Amino acid sequence: QVQLVESGGGSVQPGESLRLSCVASGSIFSIKTRAWYRQAPGKERELVASITRGSGTNYADSVKGRFTISSENAKNVYLQMNNLKPEDTAVYYCNIDTYGSRTFWGQGTQVTVSS
Repeated sequence: QVQLVESGGGSVQPGESLRLSCVASGSIFSIKTRAWYRQAPGKERELVASITRGSGTNYADSVKGRFTISSENAKNVYLQMNNLKPEDTAVYYCNIDTYGSRTFWGQGTQVTVSS
C-alpha cells in the first residue's frame, strides 16, 4: 500500500520560511514526476512546483524565486519556501505521477502566513 506523508507545515509571519517534506512508503514503479500542489479556501487546487525523474523542475509564476523543490531519492520530495506571503496560505499536497498513469496524493499539510 502506497502512502505519502507530508510534514513541515505551520503558521508563520510574512517573510519567514518553511520546509515541507513528503516521505513515500510502499512500492511505486516508474515515477514520472513528483510535485507539490496547494489549495486555498474557495479556490481550486493548483500546481506549485514539480520535479521530473531527470531532476527537471517547473514552478508556478507566483512562487518562482522563492520556492525550491528537491528530491532526496526516487520518492521523497521537499519544498523549501522562503519569503512567504499571505497569499501562500493553503493546504499543501504532495503528489506522485507514474508512467503507468497512476497518481498518488498525500493528506495535506496546512501552511498559514499571517501577521
